Amino acid sequence: MQMVSLKAAPRAKQSAAHLRRMGSIPCVVYGNMPNTLLQCDEKTLMKAYATAGESTIVELDVAEKKVPVLFHALDFDPVSDRVIHVDFLAVDMKKEVEAEVPLRLTGIAPAAKELAAIIVTPTDHVTVKALPSNLPHDIEVDLTLLVAFHDTITVANLKVPNGVTIMDPPETVLVVAQQPREEEVEEKPVVAEGEVAPGAEGAAAVPGAPVAEGESKEKAEKETKEKKVEKK
Repeated sequence: MQMVSLKAAPRAKQSAAHLRRMGSIPCVVYGNMPNTLLQCDEKTLMKAYATAGESTIVELDVAEKKVPVLFHALDFDPVSDRVIHVDFLAVDMKKEVEAEVPLRLTGIAPAAKELAAIIVTPTDHVTVKALPSNLPHDIEVDLTLLVAFHDTITVANLKVPNGVTIMDPPETVLVVAQQPREEEVEEKPVVAEGEVAPGAEGAAAVPGAPVAEGESKEKAEKETKEKKVEKK
């Protein structure tokens, strides 16, 4: 069983902001034990999270006591994107738990290689149920199953270790080979021989269309002269 070690300390009686300025992350552990406030060194904690994710048991060392936990929730600062708080879930190694397990794409899809299909992944994880010691770090997705446009890989196609149950419906689509959109080509108007294309220089005026300033003035003078002749 893969396990990651992480040292923690009881939460100091200081504000969360002060702890972060000092390089520590406020944490809480709950579940198979009373709620306990802790703090962890930021760099050590992030290294442990990068290795364990949310589906590998972390052996939390608190005051010389080893507690098996899972990373349960991380809060991020909306501006800096740094972790500002962590929830750990203490587990009973003899009882099954549910956890989100990331998907790991392997192989090359023939549809992408030969047909230039676009590989789309609607989700990047599935929820599984297993004993803590049986939780997989990730689950492999074989892209070689995608041969033609619109081929899909669903939960039913996944292979998981014994003792692991995927909780998502079997028909849940995980990956699809999507046909690329054809580029829309703007069609040019077909003009018969001898005709003038719309908008071209010298094109006939369209009724109601705006006219040039000089043309408008000339037309007005002509209409004035015609009215004078009619009066005579």
